[in-house]
Amino acid sequence: MDLQDQLKNLFPDHQAAPEEEIIAEVKELWIQDEPMICKFEKRKGKPTTIIEGYTGDQEDFKILAKEIKTKLSVGGSYKDESIIIQGDYRDKIMAILKEKGFKVKRVGG
Repeated sequence: MDLQDQLKNLFPDHQAAPEEEIIAEVKELWIQDEPMICKFEKRKGKPTTIIEGYTGDQEDFKILAKEIKTKLSVGGSYKDESIIIQGDYRDKIMAILKEKGFKVKRVGG
């Protein structure tokens, strides 16, 4: 006996409403012509990867930051028009950005 049958037994007069389709909107990120800069720094003795140089909307950059953090399963933040990722993930971040269609330039070490 599945859940629908159990509900019919409990509420025999109930009419089931038709299910609505949920449409998820996927926002397209603006791809720029100039390359973004991916650099490595040590802050307070800990390695960080910094991504700068995005000239699009700030909301797009925040979405990109969240996407990178979830794909890499790392912490990070968005401050002063740059994405700060905890750890040295330059190669992986550059691969993710190139896959999305961005031009990326590696700076430092």
